[in-house]
Amino acid sequence: MKLKIAIQKSGRLSEDSLKLLKECGIDIAAGGGKLRTEASNFPLEAYFLRDDDIPKYVQDGVADIGIVGENVLLEQGNQLTVVQPLGFGKCRLSLAVAKGYDYQSVYDLQGKKIATSYPNILRRFLQKSDVQAHIHEISGSVEIAPGIGLADAICDLVSSGSTLFSNGLKEVEKVMVSEAVLVANPLLGIEGKKILDKLVFRINAVLKSRKNKYILLNAPNEKLESICAVLPGMKSPTIVPLAMSGWSSVHSVVQEDDFWQIIDSLQAAGAEGILVVPIEKMIV
Repeated sequence: MKLKIAIQKSGRLSEDSLKLLKECGIDIAAGGGKLRTEASNFPLEAYFLRDDDIPKYVQDGVADIGIVGENVLLEQGNQLTVVQPLGFGKCRLSLAVAKGYDYQSVYDLQGKKIATSYPNILRRFLQKSDVQAHIHEISGSVEIAPGIGLADAICDLVSSGSTLFSNGLKEVEKVMVSEAVLVANPLLGIEGKKILDKLVFRINAVLKSRKNKYILLNAPNEKLESICAVLPGMKSPTIVPLAMSGWSSVHSVVQEDDFWQIIDSLQAAGAEGILVVPIEKMIV
C-alpha cells in the first residue's frame, strides 16, 4: 500500500512542502508538469493540486493526507483530522482599511462593505462581536477594492504587510493566524495509519532539529558545575576530558529561542571556544 498525499502544485506552500519531505529522506520527483508521482524510497504517492482543492480531495478519500494552510481548512469547514502543524507558511488573516480611515474598533465596520476571499471566516469573526457588514466575496486582487470604491475594508492574508502599504491600506484587526498543517482523512485505514505514523515520526525529527542547536565548548574543570547549570540540554550535558590537563569539552543541545541568552551566560560562567552546529535530525 502507498499513502496518497495531496500537495500544493504551485504557490507559497509548494516549495516548503517538498523541502520538508526531502528532509524526511523521501525522494519525490516534482516538476515537468506532473500532477501525480511516487516516492522512490517510501510508500508515498503525491498528487499536486490547487490549494483550495486539497481539503476536498482528502475528505473524499481521493488522497489520504494533505498539506494545506489552516486558513483554507477553516474557510471550507472540511471535517478532517489535523495531524501536525508544520511550522511554515505562517501568515495572518487580517482586516485592513485605507490609511486615512479613522478606525477605532471592529464596531466601526457596522454596515460597511468588506471585500474578501474568506467570507466564512470573516462572517464568524464579525458575529462574535455582533457586527453586521456587507461581505463581498472576490478572488484575487482584494487590496484594490477600497481604492476603486468596491468596499470600505478588506479581509485578506498578510505576511509582511508590504502589499497593504503599497496599496494605501493599513492593518487594523487580526482575524486569525495560519500556518501549513498536515491533515488526514478521519476514515484512514489501519495500514494507512501505520505509514502515516512513520511519516509523522520523520517530520517531528526534522521540525525538532530546526528549533535546536548543538553546541560544543571548552571549560576549565573548576567551572564545569556553573557552566552545566546554564545548559538545559535534553537530559544532561556530555563532558569529555581534553588532552590539556584541567580542561574539558562540554556538548549540549540548546533551543533556538533561548540561544543567545544562554551563550551570554556561558561566556560569563567561563566557557571558551564555543562552537555552534546545526542539527539535521533530532530524535528524542
